[in-house]
Amino acid sequence: MRKRDVPFLFRLNKEEADAFRERVKKSGISQEAYVRQAITGKTPREAPPPDYYSMMRELHKIGNNLNQIAQKAHTLNVIDVQRYDSDMRKFDEAVRLITEAVVLPEKAE
Repeated sequence: MRKRDVPFLFRLNKEEADAFRERVKKSGISQEAYVRQAITGKTPREAPPPDYYSMMRELHKIGNNLNQIAQKAHTLNVIDVQRYDSDMRKFDEAVRLITEAVVLPEKAE
């Protein structure tokens, strides 16, 4: 059974419809998702540039490599574990901030 089973119809004039379609197109999400975000107090962002996804894949590869190094280092006890863990938290935070700044919708004022 569908979660969203209440149809909702509203009317726009030509200018409003054009502006709405343009914003939806720039966001890269469906009209329905755009409206859902708007009614929950968020402003959908424009879709990120194609480079964003390749950069994030690269960052995740680096993070995975760091995790593998950490696992080996923990067993061999050959690196500064506290420093590594601190750097790993910084890396994770950087990924989160980039995603938040580029992809996630903004809270509407």
